[in-house]
Amino acid sequence: MIRHLALWGSLAFGLMLAGCGGGPRPPAPSGPAEPRPSTSVCQGCPGCVPCPTPPVVTPPPVTTPGVPSGPPLSLKGRPLQPARWSQLPGWGEDDPVPALSAFLASCPALKEAAWRKPCAEGRMLAGADAATARRFFETNFQPYQVVNGDGSREGLVTGYYEPIIRASRSRSRAFNYPLYAPPDDLLTIDLGEQYPELKGMRLRGRLEGKRVVPYYSRAELMGPRQGVLNGKALFYAADPIELFFLQVQGSGRLQLEDGGQARVGYGDHNGYPYQSIGKYLIDRGELKAEQASMDGIKGWARANPGRVDELLNANPAYVFFRELPGNGTAGPPGTLGVPLTPGRSLAVDTKAIPLGAPVFLATTHPNAPKPLNRLMLAQDTGGAIKGAVRADFYWGTGPEAGLQAGRMKQKGQMWVLIPMGVTQ
Repeated sequence: MIRHLALWGSLAFGLMLAGCGGGPRPPAPSGPAEPRPSTSVCQGCPGCVPCPTPPVVTPPPVTTPGVPSGPPLSLKGRPLQPARWSQLPGWGEDDPVPALSAFLASCPALKEAAWRKPCAEGRMLAGADAATARRFFETNFQPYQVVNGDGSREGLVTGYYEPIIRASRSRSRAFNYPLYAPPDDLLTIDLGEQYPELKGMRLRGRLEGKRVVPYYSRAELMGPRQGVLNGKALFYAADPIELFFLQVQGSGRLQLEDGGQARVGYGDHNGYPYQSIGKYLIDRGELKAEQASMDGIKGWARANPGRVDELLNANPAYVFFRELPGNGTAGPPGTLGVPLTPGRSLAVDTKAIPLGAPVFLATTHPNAPKPLNRLMLAQDTGGAIKGAVRADFYWGTGPEAGLQAGRMKQKGQMWVLIPMGVTQ
């Protein structure tokens, strides 16, 4: 690890700063209706501020086996206002049983002492009905409305999913687009190791002699610098656009040529911020804004096969993968480290919402006025999920989930549920 950061000079801000969060997540798109990355932490966010550092407190001893314990859960600096249960639209109509299951799945990863009691009590409610589960949340939690810095209470809710694409472990004419593991010369420098005030911020680059310079862009990696990826191919995809959207989501499943399946997750990235290829097509008059969805972009690529490289290289960011063990029915792991639950997992900005907390979301279904009021779990983060009232709704695996995710760009409000006894 390079510890002498004086050598960065102006390069420190030319390289891409990876932002707050507990686990990796690829750069996220900002263009119209393009889907969000699915698993793991914010990446490529120049100008982002460091995560707040919690106070150092000696935790109480663990008195119940298997129940988490740790430092206090801090609400200091979070944009939260106490609320009443009656203020949550449709609170009495949602079935909170799936949310209770997702919450209990999160408990092993929740280290703050405040989670001990609700986790312990929740484990005793196996087979609970909706009324019992609702009473559990009302008894153990206090709702707080999430508020933007300007005092508004409404924000953007997008969607993401786990794609399935065709691939092979060997290269052929039919499977010719590599999924690469991180290259050997890619450096990741954790600035927080040298400067505590920069905790959670990282630089990515490479050595050029004794200098650290930005890593190669997508166009360079796919062109003159492709040699640095020799021997790093994990799989080969059948379609470059499908592979691109797999990189956007950050994880997915591979339907292999031999009939089997595999699963890949985010491994690393080259440090560049995401540039929307949908916006690229809009700016050049190739698509109208309402056409620049995932399906619209795929349609343009099918009609213009000779320009696909041009389109993809408009985004300098490049995501590398790792093969994940197993291929069960559980969702991909989020930033919290637990499998995501379709329709109940949410990616949030952890500066506003504690990772692992239940969150009541009041929004509408994709491209429809039908209310979608549901208790969710903050189990993930994302590169473009920045701001207090900002969320990414995990829809699940496969084409139908992708269709919903690609259409979702709704307004919404959020209430985070904080364990009783935690105060601001």
